[in-house]
Amino acid sequence: MSEKQVLFYVVSDCTGKTAKNLVESASGQYPEQKIEKKNFPFVRSTEKIDEIIEQAVKEDAVIVFTTVKEKLRKYIIDKSEKNGLEYVDMMTKPLEIITKRLGVDPKEEFALKYKLDEAYFKRIEAMEFTLQFDDLNEEKGIAEADIVLVGVSRTSKTPLSIHLSYLGYKTANVPLVPEVDVHPAVMENKDNKVIGLTIDPELLNDIRIERLKKMGLGDDATYAAKERIKQEFEYADSIMEEIGCPVIDVTDNNIEETAVEVLAYFNG
Repeated sequence: MSEKQVLFYVVSDCTGKTAKNLVESASGQYPEQKIEKKNFPFVRSTEKIDEIIEQAVKEDAVIVFTTVKEKLRKYIIDKSEKNGLEYVDMMTKPLEIITKRLGVDPKEEFALKYKLDEAYFKRIEAMEFTLQFDDLNEEKGIAEADIVLVGVSRTSKTPLSIHLSYLGYKTANVPLVPEVDVHPAVMENKDNKVIGLTIDPELLNDIRIERLKKMGLGDDATYAAKERIKQEFEYADSIMEEIGCPVIDVTDNNIEETAVEVLAYFNG
C-alpha cells in the first residue's frame, strides 16, 4: 500500500460533471491508492480562481478544469504554471479542433447545452455566500451581503438566512453577544440592510433548554439562565435601537412568514 496520494481540484464554470467523470474514471484504475477530489462548481471570476489556486498550492493539488471562456482558461493555466501546479485543461483542445474543422468560433456561453436561468445561478451564489458568513461578525460578509440579520442566539438567524439565500439574497447573520463588540459596519448600516430579530424570552428559554439537552448538557447552564437571557435582550435591544433598524418578532412566525416580513422592508 503506497503512502503517496493525489488530490484533484475539479474546477468548472458549471456543475463540473464532465471533469468529475474524467477524474473518477482515471482514479478507478488505482483502486488501492489514495486519490481524492474537491469540487469547485460555478467558478466564473478571476477572484474565485485566485482563492482556489492559493488553496491548491497548500495542498499540492492537481487542477482539472472545464470552462468555456478562453480568458478564464488562460488565467487558470497562467496561475497554475506560476505556482508550479499540474493541471488538465479539458476544454481548449476540443474547441480548437472543432473551430479548425468548422471554421466557426465557439459561443463561449455558460452551460449553453443545458441552459439554466440567471435566477438559478444567483441562488447558488447566494447560498454559498450565506453558508460562508453564517454567524460571523466580519467586515467582508457585512459589506457584500444584501441582507444582514442581527439578534441573540436561537432567534432563527441561520435557518432564515438560508431560506433568504434560496430566494437569491446574499444574507449574513451577526450574533449579538454582550461580550463581543458589533462590527462598526453593522452599526453604521449605511445601506439600510440590517434587520433585527427578537423573540419572546420565555420561548427562548425553552428553546435553549432543549438545545442544551440535545448537547447532553444540564438545563442549569448559564446559556439558558433567565438572568442571562434578560442581559442578552437588554444588550440586543440597545444595539438595534442604536442602529435604528427594523425589528421583527419571530415568536409566532415560521421561517417563511418571517422571510416575507424581511423582504417587505426591501421590496415594499
